[in-house]
Amino acid sequence: MYAIVEIAGQQFKVSKDLKVYVNRLAHEEGSKISFDKVLLLDDNGKITLGAPAIEGASVEAKVLQHLKGDKVIIFKKKRRKGYKKRNGHRQYLTQIVIEGISGSAAPKKKAAKKAEVETTEE
Repeated sequence: MYAIVEIAGQQFKVSKDLKVYVNRLAHEEGSKISFDKVLLLDDNGKITLGAPAIEGASVEAKVLQHLKGDKVIIFKKKRRKGYKKRNGHRQYLTQIVIEGISGSAAPKKKAAKKAEVETTEE
């Protein structure tokens, strides 16, 4: 079972017990977080798509630690002008571990919508 979830403005493919580095979150180390913006849910081949998110689905995670990423060097140069500029950047990250994916409510709602469409056509 896996899910595609939006965390801090980025989309991640997650499954149970997966460790993920995301942009810094404002939660304490050891705290539990729930992400409700699940875009896709795969349950052993049964795929549920959201429009844009799946109602009732969520991903539970635990914050492991806050850290800084690797240094990225930005180097700018203009040839024959004597212009060189060197700069660096280290991104603030949060390491989380996915503890569970719950999405049992989503397939029932899809089935209910199909039943409503069938009754309105008659």
